[in-house]
Amino acid sequence: MSATEHFVNALKAVAPQLPGGDAAWLSEARADALSRFASMGLPTQRNEDWKYTSVRPIEKKAFSPSLKAGSAVSAQDVEAYLFAGLPVHLLTFVDGHYSAALSRPGDLADGATVSSLASALASQPDALRGRLASLADPAANGFAALNTASMADGAYIHVSRNVKLDRPVHLLFLATRQDAEVFAQPRNLIVMEEGAEAVVIESYGSIGDSASLTNALTEVLLEANAGLEHYTLQVESAQAYHIATLQAKQAAGSRFVSHSVSFGARIARNDINVVLDAEGAHCGLNGLYMVDGRQHVDYHTRIDHAQPHCSSDEYYKGILDGHGRGVFNGRVYVHPHAQKTDAQQANKNLLLSRDAEIDTKPQLEIYADDVKCSHGATVGQLDEKMMFYLRSRGIDKNTARGMLTYGFAHDVVDRMALAPIRAYIEHILVNRLPEAAGIEAM
Repeated sequence: MSATEHFVNALKAVAPQLPGGDAAWLSEARADALSRFASMGLPTQRNEDWKYTSVRPIEKKAFSPSLKAGSAVSAQDVEAYLFAGLPVHLLTFVDGHYSAALSRPGDLADGATVSSLASALASQPDALRGRLASLADPAANGFAALNTASMADGAYIHVSRNVKLDRPVHLLFLATRQDAEVFAQPRNLIVMEEGAEAVVIESYGSIGDSASLTNALTEVLLEANAGLEHYTLQVESAQAYHIATLQAKQAAGSRFVSHSVSFGARIARNDINVVLDAEGAHCGLNGLYMVDGRQHVDYHTRIDHAQPHCSSDEYYKGILDGHGRGVFNGRVYVHPHAQKTDAQQANKNLLLSRDAEIDTKPQLEIYADDVKCSHGATVGQLDEKMMFYLRSRGIDKNTARGMLTYGFAHDVVDRMALAPIRAYIEHILVNRLPEAAGIEAM
């Protein structure tokens, strides 16, 4: 049996259990996506967007849909993924299923909804019509189709006009070891009405070192003058597989900032797509990835400047050690009528070993003649002069190497507004470097 047939049969088996099945529009969307997946299957390296990333290791695993949350998750496990000193509205999902016992949603402002998607689909599916599955195209690739075909749980966040959330919303997704190899498909929908503001954190972790598969998809809809700062932190086990898509659409004067950090997983693929669909919209995409061993991380981004007088700023850095491999493909597309576009893009990579590898391809496609755009990429090693400078002052080689690597990554971390998240990322970063204790003491 092929991997495509395996996934199709598995999803057909769980289809009657999906929430909101009585809503015709939802059933049609799921059926259409399943049909698309059956015809296209998982992406192969013959697809240009997947040229450098093979998903054959995923195809070789007999992943089955997660029908229930794993039971081996405690409050202490959850605490390890929280941010000291940062109060949040916490929603915890275990193997893709909402866990009320491990969540602390707290009191919300009037006009704000933060709930599990399963609850929203079961109680008011028609309230999501026209928004859920309206942005992400299931024809984009097999993983997007697979997620849409089985939309079941995840987060539903809706912030009404001019409402500002008093604290960030933290969506915590944990993968556990079960009797069989399971895959979770979180589906998140974030709707920000006119003038609304919020901070949303998506973090992905593992309990144990099981070979789990997470296929997450997040849709973000920002109306006029809305603001959203979005964090994605992926720190799953080195045996995990992580596929994620973020699809955002912005209205006039809206502001969307994405911070994406990828430290875990055997294979991690992140697609981030933003459409600036009205004048005055701005988006900022920042990213940091670090791989070693035989880890593989792939970032594909696309910013569509569909209207004039919009701006974007994209800045990604990668640190690659061991036999780790990175892929960055950043595409900025300026449409014919998008005059006065201001788009900046940069990707910088640091290779720490002879066997590490990076494939980077920043792209500009410009069909307007009154724009200000730039793009660039760099690949290099540690500065030998700086190494000599530190060594000449009594700092051993490993500590000097770690200090310079930490310094390379730090300007991406500094772009993050929330100090507790910066501290959390810095701690993980430092402890993956040689002589971690010496670096933290300096």
